[in-house]
Amino acid sequence: MTHVPTGAPPGVPATKVAEFGSPLLLSEEHHLCPGCGHPVAWRLLCEVMTELALADRAVGVIGHGCYTQAAVLTDLEWLQCLHGRAPAVATGVKRVHPGVAVFTLQGDGDMASEGLHELLHAAGRAEPITCIMLNNGVFGDTGGQMTATTVVGQRTKTSLEGRDPGTHGFPIPVADLVRTLPGTAYVARGAVNNAGAVAQTKKFLRRAFELQMEGAGFTFVEILTMCPTGWFIPTAEGPGYVASVFEETFPVGQLKTLAPR
Repeated sequence: MTHVPTGAPPGVPATKVAEFGSPLLLSEEHHLCPGCGHPVAWRLLCEVMTELALADRAVGVIGHGCYTQAAVLTDLEWLQCLHGRAPAVATGVKRVHPGVAVFTLQGDGDMASEGLHELLHAAGRAEPITCIMLNNGVFGDTGGQMTATTVVGQRTKTSLEGRDPGTHGFPIPVADLVRTLPGTAYVARGAVNNAGAVAQTKKFLRRAFELQMEGAGFTFVEILTMCPTGWFIPTAEGPGYVASVFEETFPVGQLKTLAPR
């Protein structure tokens, strides 16, 4: 086995040797900041849709945020709705078209700060949809303000000295909250900060959609991502920040499954 030395930068630049992108990705060019984790999550979503043969019978519902670029750059059907209202709209789509794979793609600002009640009510009703939350702890699209999931000590544009529970309250662990509701069939939290986490998160997404199509009930996947401009750290330190800071508050793994594999 050949081991690649990782103690120093490579002596020659890396080159692209094969195509790894999903056919559902319409372009490898996106408008998000270099170092953002959202495009990795989009790609995982596309790969799962392709592998489960759901691409031609799937509808995604989005609100507002950086992640909404996915609607332009992926060959899937999308609906855009008011901030935080995606689970309610997805509920309507699924009830009209029960054979379609229906999901929401939302940031933590959209889902946890603007529309947490929409999420909880959909989960409480056991709506057979899949909700995906991209959690970077900031309103990235509007400049990096604090959200309901900003972790204690995290600096944002509206918590310049770091989130202080005495002033700002504690972050809301959305996945842990959803897990407690009896209507939920599957809850998991993944990340996209390294290769192992990416592979694990893809399995979580795949299982969530499998259970949805089996009619098991509400499924939820939270994905920890990097925000290179909303965080007060160098871009290259983003993946490590997810592991050392975010995962301390939001541990990754499967939190609930009715049919473990």
